Amino acid sequence: MTGPRPDGPQRSAARRLAVIMLGAGCAHFLVPRRFDAIIPPALPGRARTYTYLSGSAALVIGAGLTTTRARRPAAALAAAFFVAVMPAKLQLTADLLRDESKPRWVKAIGVVQLFWQLPLITEAIRAGRPTRT
Repeated sequence: MTGPRPDGPQRSAARRLAVIMLGAGCAHFLVPRRFDAIIPPALPGRARTYTYLSGSAALVIGAGLTTTRARRPAAALAAAFFVAVMPAKLQLTADLLRDESKPRWVKAIGVVQLFWQLPLITEAIRAGRPTRT
């Protein structure tokens, strides 16, 4: 009987992140208007360009997380990605809080999703740790 693989926690974290990144990346192309709406208007250019760029980045990072050789750099990119999308997360929250037609529970979800970034960043760091042999 064999024991757990030495890279178990890193591999598990990478798999979880890969699912999130691949799903989010696909969503950017399937329902781009939802993502366009949260692109901060202060950014130059078209919102759709940012939507497609971030969707493409999520797909590439997600794919990288699925392979052992690319896992560490992909995990570092995932952590950077989660930091880079914070302006969009802030825009989403600000828009929800200003919208008087939104119920309080929707506004609460908008605020909570800001804090979801921290566990994603720590999961990316975990996924990128060197394996123990």
